[in-house]
Order: sequence, then C-alpha cells, then structure tokens
Amino acid sequence: MNTPKELRYSEEHEWVRVEGDKVRVGITDFAQSELGDIVFVELPEVGTEVTANEPFGSVESVKTVSELYAPISGKVVEVNEELNDNPEFVNESPYEKAWMIIIEPSDVSELDNLLTAEQYEAMINEE
Repeated sequence: MNTPKELRYSEEHEWVRVEGDKVRVGITDFAQSELGDIVFVELPEVGTEVTANEPFGSVESVKTVSELYAPISGKVVEVNEELNDNPEFVNESPYEKAWMIIIEPSDVSELDNLLTAEQYEAMINEE
C-alpha cells in the first residue's frame, strides 16, 4: 500500500497535498484498491464552494458508487478534466495523474484535522 509521507489524509480516504496557498485532493491508494476498477468520476465545477467532510463528487467502479468528501472547506479553483476520459488513472496513479480537484482553502487551520501518513496507515490497518 502506497501512503506518501508528505501528504495528509482524511478519514474518508482522500489525500491532500499542500501547494502554496492551495491544496490538491485525490483518493488514496487504499481507497482505489477497495473500490476496484474505476469507470467514471464525477467532479464539481470550478468555482464550487466545498465544505469539509461534505460530498463534492463521486467515483463509480464496477462494484459500487462512492461519494468523495472534501477534506477541507474552500473554493474549487481547478478540476482534473483528464479523468472524464481516463477514469482508470485513479487505479493506475492515485497520487499523480488522478488528482481530482484543487481547493483554495477558506480556513487553513482545517488541515490540522487531517491525519498524517502514519495515523492513516494505523486507521486502515484497523479496518
């Protein structure tokens, strides 16, 4: 299981990479492996306001549809349009090609609520 140490993680299996004053968001390697082959990704439009721990989109796999939860509140400033034509990127490259949205946070202190890689690994090992 790949859990990059420099990222932060939500209990809903999203990862966050802080990039200056913005955060890039995707789903974890663990999440994509649990879901199976991803066949469709639904993401919000640029300009959408998202709220921490609230749904912002969904991923559909051959097994199920699963909601995506915002790890932090703010405004969506970029969406990975490549996932419309290439949803398989989520399985192939969850931390690189398959990032989902970039958020301009409204409250950066919310990052403190996210898990470190070690805390996330401990959580998934209990499941």
